[in-house]
Amino acid sequence: MGDFDNKEREEVFSKKVRAGKRTYFFDVKETRSNDYYVIITESKKRFEDGVFIKHKIFLYKEDFEKFAEGLNDVVEYIKANQEVVEKRYEPGFDNHTVSVENTDSKDNFSF
Repeated sequence: MGDFDNKEREEVFSKKVRAGKRTYFFDVKETRSNDYYVIITESKKRFEDGVFIKHKIFLYKEDFEKFAEGLNDVVEYIKANQEVVEKRYEPGFDNHTVSVENTDSKDNFSF
């Protein structure tokens, strides 16, 4: 095992999503055997001391369809049982809400 084995894997692709007080990162990384996987990270500043707290989920390609199906099912359940108003944040506006829209349309989280 060399130094390379101890380093965190390089990002292949990354998407940053700001959502109010939280930021979500969707990072595609590569295993040693060249398979891609996704790390979903939630980052939120702790009110008391300003420290950023991060929570990570590792999602492997063999689980994409089941994960997307489960996420879609719970989102559709909530939309069917409660009004969902999604806030839209635009970069450059200090994360103030630019517009608010009702998300009655069916979302599809398929991979």
